[in-house]
Amino acid sequence: MNISAKIIEIFETAKVTDTFKKREFVVEYSENPQYPEFIKFEFIQEKCDLLDSYSINDEVDISFNLKGRKWTDPQGNDKYFNTLQAWKIDKKSASAPASAEPGIEEPEWLADKDDDNELPF
Repeated sequence: MNISAKIIEIFETAKVTDTFKKREFVVEYSENPQYPEFIKFEFIQEKCDLLDSYSINDEVDISFNLKGRKWTDPQGNDKYFNTLQAWKIDKKSASAPASAEPGIEEPEWLADKDDDNELPF
């Protein structure tokens, strides 16, 4: 999936576990300018550094996957989580785009896994 939007907030990288990190950012999506949407995305692992070259108010194109997970808590209650997991970002400008790598494809490790023992985030 792809979206064009304006960056309104960039957070620091968060180390979730010893082997997992993520970095969130929020964009303003104005398909209908009268009612803009504020959408939070995340980059994970080595992709977190992609946001270092971006600033608030940058107009960007984002490639992402919609992720959904089911998790059963210790009391047996099912919980559901949705995530917008970005894997590519490009500046929208007349100059050369600043992206991860031109023509980059979605990494294999972002593909869905059937691992019920992992937390959904």
